[in-house]
Amino acid sequence: MMASGDDAQHLVECNLCQQPVSFFCRQCGVNLCDTCIAIHLRVKSKNGHDIVAFASKNDDDTWHCDSHPQNDCSAYCITCDAPICMLCVSIKHKSHEMSELSDKIDDLLKVIAKENDRLQSSKHKLERVLEHTTKLLSSISSIYKQRKDEVTARGEEWHKQIEETVKKLHQELDDMQKEHETVLQKQKKELEEMIDRVNEVNRKTRKLQKSKNVKEMQTFVPVIQKQKNFSFSEVSQYSVPKSYEHKIDEYLDIILNEKKSSDRRMLGVPTVTCVIDTGFPADKIKKNRLYDMAVTVDNKVWMGGHSKELKLFDLQGNLHHTVSITTEGMYLCMYNKQVVYTDKSNNAVRMISDNDTVVTMFTTGDWQPRGITGTASKDILVCLYKGDKNKVVRYSSTGTVLQEIQYDSQCQPLYKLAIYITENVNGDIIVTDWEKKAVIAVDRLGLFGYSYSGIQKCSTVTTDSVGHVIVTDIQGDKIHMLNRDGRFLRYIIPEGGIKDPRSVCILGDGEMMVGENRTGIAKRIKYLEE
Repeated sequence: MMASGDDAQHLVECNLCQQPVSFFCRQCGVNLCDTCIAIHLRVKSKNGHDIVAFASKNDDDTWHCDSHPQNDCSAYCITCDAPICMLCVSIKHKSHEMSELSDKIDDLLKVIAKENDRLQSSKHKLERVLEHTTKLLSSISSIYKQRKDEVTARGEEWHKQIEETVKKLHQELDDMQKEHETVLQKQKKELEEMIDRVNEVNRKTRKLQKSKNVKEMQTFVPVIQKQKNFSFSEVSQYSVPKSYEHKIDEYLDIILNEKKSSDRRMLGVPTVTCVIDTGFPADKIKKNRLYDMAVTVDNKVWMGGHSKELKLFDLQGNLHHTVSITTEGMYLCMYNKQVVYTDKSNNAVRMISDNDTVVTMFTTGDWQPRGITGTASKDILVCLYKGDKNKVVRYSSTGTVLQEIQYDSQCQPLYKLAIYITENVNGDIIVTDWEKKAVIAVDRLGLFGYSYSGIQKCSTVTTDSVGHVIVTDIQGDKIHMLNRDGRFLRYIIPEGGIKDPRSVCILGDGEMMVGENRTGIAKRIKYLEE
């Protein structure tokens, strides 16, 4: 640890008496205490004495020669790598290579300036990392609180499912018990009847053994010969059900067996079961019509296109509702059973209320919003951009910023052009980046998970109930299916093909709705077997 100015002064001793120093004679280059200063001033000097307080002895930027403290340095000895005075030049350094002191100072200042620029540049990076870390730190408590709430909710759901499963198993065991009792009662009756017959034969045999009635014996012989020996194979083999121990995750797999049933085989060629002409007009320049869609809890689909309105269709293609909005319907999602959209012209997130009124949920400051999705934790994730900067922000329903996702662990930007977004069943946040031509996934904390770039131009992204990632390839005329870890599984190309697919949503029961960007046609596609 460095000493303070006062402490440093007391560490230096007077050159005459070794007492703590108070003064410095620049002319003579000596340190002096309070007592010796008077003695020193009585000593004659050709040029007098230049006395200053020791603490301010370095305030003068002039460098005094080490060999001749009364002289200022004006030259630089390249051979000795040291600043010197003119007296040194003519004596000790006479044969050495010299240069102007100012030249050396210029060289040193250039090195210092260059290194300072390097450090200042590094400082900017550090400040950016610090800002990112500070923001993450400020939101980490609320993020983990949300995760704990999710775990609690999931635990409650598990308990509910376990209770339902226990009741179901109890009922199955009750039914099995009744069946088992019926079988055993029947068997008991049959055995009792068999024993009665055997006893009767035994009584008849003993009676005949005591008599000499030959005719009765002759009559009884075929009767007793017809009696079959008892076989244990005639006893019903009915085993009592066993109970097995399972680890909790194994048990939950048994409970959630419905989930496994969703892993049905893919249709070799997906089929189109309905075609909907949404009727959106075409953009005059790019000819775009249909942009985005969101499925409701009662299996209807909100669709947005190149007009300031949203349309609600059922799965048979019937138009149920049209609502006027404040911008084009480019980015939609469902939140609390209401359709929500982003208005990038006004930097706002808006909702359609039950009476078709447009309600502003919150604004996004000087960042413009694009893709939007609701989450399992009842938050809202929005893709935002400002200039060439892109990020994902997690908001509460009232617009409180809960989390910002912008940089990877090396403080490099995660996104170049973040457009559409969704949340997977495992909590991954998945974004389509149109400039990177990739799907980018981060976990709940915003840590990079994977990137899938096998797409000509990715458009929208969604996930199904088991975590498959579905991405439309608007230039490749196909849909990509990935597993939850971002590994490619297969293409989904329906019979008759798909043209410029952009919007997509999962309908359930092995079906999806895909919107063709330029035709304005939405196709209901079945891709799983029954």
